[in-house]
Amino acid sequence: MQTTYIETQQISFQDFKNQILEDYKLGRISREMSYLGRREVLTGKAKFGIFGDGKELPQLAMAKVFRNGDFRSGYYRDQTFALAVNALTIKSFFAQLYADTSVEREPASAGRQMNGHFATRSLNEDGSWKNLMAQKNISSDISPTAGQMPRLLGLAQASKIYKSVQFEGSEKFSNKGNEIAFGTIGDASTAEGHFWETLNAACAIQVPMIVSIWDDGYGISVPTKNQRAKSDIAEMLSGFQRKEEENQGCEIIQVKAWDYPSLLDAYAKAEHFARTESIPVVVHVVEVTQPQGHSTSGSHERYKNEERLTWEAEFDGLIKFREWILDYAIEIEGKEEIIATVEELDSIEEEAKKVVKAGQKEAWEDYQKTITDLTKSIMPLIENMKGQNTEIETYISQFNKLVSKAKKDIFHLIRKTLLVTRGIHSNERNQLLQKYNEVFEIEKDHYSSHLYSESEWKATHVKEIKPIFSENSEEVDGRVVVRNNFDKIFEKYPETLVFGEDAGNIGDVNQGLEGMQEKYGEVRIADTGIREATILGQGIGLAMRGLRPIAEIQYLDYILYCLQGMSDDLATVHYRTKGGQKAPVIIRTRGHRLEGIWHSGSPMAGIINLSKGILVLVPRNLTKAAGFYNTMLQADEPAVIVECLNGYRLKEKQPDNLGEFTVPVGKIEITKEGKDITLVTYGSTWRIVMEAANELEKLGISAEVIDAQSLIPFDLSHEIAESVKKTNRLAVIDEDVEGGTSAFILQQILEKQKAFRYLDSDPLTIVANDHRPAYASDGDYFSKPSADDMVEKIYALFNEINPQKYPAIF
Repeated sequence: MQTTYIETQQISFQDFKNQILEDYKLGRISREMSYLGRREVLTGKAKFGIFGDGKELPQLAMAKVFRNGDFRSGYYRDQTFALAVNALTIKSFFAQLYADTSVEREPASAGRQMNGHFATRSLNEDGSWKNLMAQKNISSDISPTAGQMPRLLGLAQASKIYKSVQFEGSEKFSNKGNEIAFGTIGDASTAEGHFWETLNAACAIQVPMIVSIWDDGYGISVPTKNQRAKSDIAEMLSGFQRKEEENQGCEIIQVKAWDYPSLLDAYAKAEHFARTESIPVVVHVVEVTQPQGHSTSGSHERYKNEERLTWEAEFDGLIKFREWILDYAIEIEGKEEIIATVEELDSIEEEAKKVVKAGQKEAWEDYQKTITDLTKSIMPLIENMKGQNTEIETYISQFNKLVSKAKKDIFHLIRKTLLVTRGIHSNERNQLLQKYNEVFEIEKDHYSSHLYSESEWKATHVKEIKPIFSENSEEVDGRVVVRNNFDKIFEKYPETLVFGEDAGNIGDVNQGLEGMQEKYGEVRIADTGIREATILGQGIGLAMRGLRPIAEIQYLDYILYCLQGMSDDLATVHYRTKGGQKAPVIIRTRGHRLEGIWHSGSPMAGIINLSKGILVLVPRNLTKAAGFYNTMLQADEPAVIVECLNGYRLKEKQPDNLGEFTVPVGKIEITKEGKDITLVTYGSTWRIVMEAANELEKLGISAEVIDAQSLIPFDLSHEIAESVKKTNRLAVIDEDVEGGTSAFILQQILEKQKAFRYLDSDPLTIVANDHRPAYASDGDYFSKPSADDMVEKIYALFNEINPQKYPAIF
């Protein structure tokens, strides 16, 4: 077991003195970075700034108990902490402020995130995992307030799981579960539901987590008294305080942000509770100051009165730290020892200013060099074009007058030049066009790569293995197919686990996990509380630490509770780190056709549009669903798999190669061939479309039915366009609302696949009504597309074409 900070602090006075002065120096460096960063924004060299001034001391104390293998899930004020754990340098801090797209210079996000959003790189360049036990880890920050909290739960829970779960390579992720997950949050953000849901879950399942609340008394301009039921969050949390001999609750520690020795003591205690007893701890850091206000968007003088500003100036953590250092004296062997003199501290402060300015200067020069080099490579080519259009000289003049040039200015100049010389076929123009294509590809990589995996484990690279059926293959309920496939999965992949409401003891509400907890234990097959946002968060955090979680959201309708986390966190993690982190969690849910407003919704358009970066897979039956699980567990991307809610009791032939067969993502399946019209659908609606297609055959209309299977990615081989080329007509049928998923599918087919070229009739969409589905079978019939609706609307299309052959029904 790792030792704790308390157990390692037997040091000499000289070492103690050096440690104090190093902390003071680092605190001063961080403060100067905040000051200079603000000036860089206000002088126009950066777009926006948000800084961690005022929080230096508690972050220095927190860093002392943060060890290799530990994780942080925090927010955008933790620059001192990031410096202290060597996840940030002065240069990388300013590189991020300037949006430098170099991964080497700005490893947290390669210029994709605004400043203050920190991350370490968990992956090698090929997408494989680094040894996370050889580094201190920061999961990539996001801006939405409290959005970092659900993920924190999973990061902490991973340690608890690793106490009993090991697999080949697990030593890269944990040392028998001795790691802590550290969370940070601003005081006002504790008013958010994510904070309470996360802390409640952590206290229930008892995970090694330390949550630091930076309490400066305000949420931007709104004081704490207007944020919560009690101004003192520690008082509000008193009911969470654990009791002796009770395996629930958390420890709550309150400490002042300017009291250095008390901060060291507070975090030493917090580490002891979390690391040795696996108890969640809340460290409520009070009397935090914010010397420069919330951000560069405004000044805190607008909402803080003179008394408050005077107090903040007096109780600034670094000022109080300086006072404590100068007041400190101890007698050792008859001699009075001090830590530092006024002159020594003054010297440290001057040195801090110099090193920060030097680092900023280097970062700015590096950033500017990329723009200068780009300009130098482009301008001679544009100069050579001046004779081909008189406007080009004007464009060049306007460009040269710009005080500060950005990449967009260079690209604007190139594109305007190409625009006004369209139709001219000259060597000069060809050279410029070739250069434009070259540099555009580079910038496309800088700004638009890594939304999805680019590694060898990308889901589309997983080899298709078809299900094998024999004369011995049984006809069973669909839920039996998926259950038995899960059994093979849990046997094959010890790093795989599933959790959700009713997922454990009763084997999920539809018995798709029946008997799995009894066989594989409560750690891997677990029940959770009713808390979708943190079920997702558990999945994200566990996946970030090398496990393969399946996070079950009981019904598709309930996925709206965690859609914010899917959109802001999970969908963006690979993109916002430019391939530096990944979280290959599988979200298991069930939906579409059933009963009532909140158990039969199909909010697919919201999911596919808000969660680009997550694969969205919509199998038509449980065998297909099982194949998708087998596929995704060989891939390194997150996915949502929507099982058919009305399919668990329908009979399916069970494959002989359970746990092995795969369903390819991004590939459609033609389930009925036809020559008159192409019908595209997915999920539960497929069964009804097949019924309608068979009815249409009797009416003389031969319909080709295509199961999309995968919405993201969608039909990568453009097979649907080939079908439309044959039939010359298209209908998209789904149970989302008008203009929902059907609009996305149409855009993919008509625009991306250019199937509009083959249409002889207007494309048709057959979708649900805009209201939620009404209750019971009649409610379904009148709310969502029925076979009758499909037959009549498709028949009407042919009535328009040939009314004699297809006389009107109505």
